[in-house]
Amino acid sequence: MMRRRWCNMCHMDENAPPLPEPDAKDWTWVLDAVCPDCEYVAGDLDISDLGDRLRNNAAKWALVLQGDSVALGQRPEALIWSPLEYACHVRDVYVLFLERLELMLTSDDARFANWDQDLTAAQQRYDLAVAADVLPALVAAGEKLAARFDEVSGAQWSRVGFRSDGATFTVESFGRYLLHDPVHHLHDVGFVSG
Repeated sequence: MMRRRWCNMCHMDENAPPLPEPDAKDWTWVLDAVCPDCEYVAGDLDISDLGDRLRNNAAKWALVLQGDSVALGQRPEALIWSPLEYACHVRDVYVLFLERLELMLTSDDARFANWDQDLTAAQQRYDLAVAADVLPALVAAGEKLAARFDEVSGAQWSRVGFRSDGATFTVESFGRYLLHDPVHHLHDVGFVSG
């Protein structure tokens, strides 16, 4: 039996796939421009439809995860996530953004802790995930986030939060920004609705 080695600095399994270079892009630009890859237009979103759009996105991930279990876990390139790893990430984005939304709605001038998505993927071993486990968790997390956005009304849309890099969001811009992530990752895995 092979023993797993752990990196003492980050508590990461040394057998985990390699970490990509950190994504240094400030993706908040999607609030002002069309994404050239996935064609998401934040300004076109009727914010009252956000909950339904999140549910629809989760349903599309259910279709992605119906594929061959071996293929779902295969990376197209060493530093590009597999469809299953992307699904794990989307699940965790839903969970994280629910926490951040709650913080914005309950705390004045909410501050978000930094989140390293690639380190999370390695530490939680997204590469070893099983679609049958990921899918219900993704759908449930998407539903919780959608339901919470359904409850937002009036002046709550203007409440603010601050990311650790200084980016400022209102609940409305936060919702528009959020939706891009799971939409873009459907594009990343080659999902084409038909």
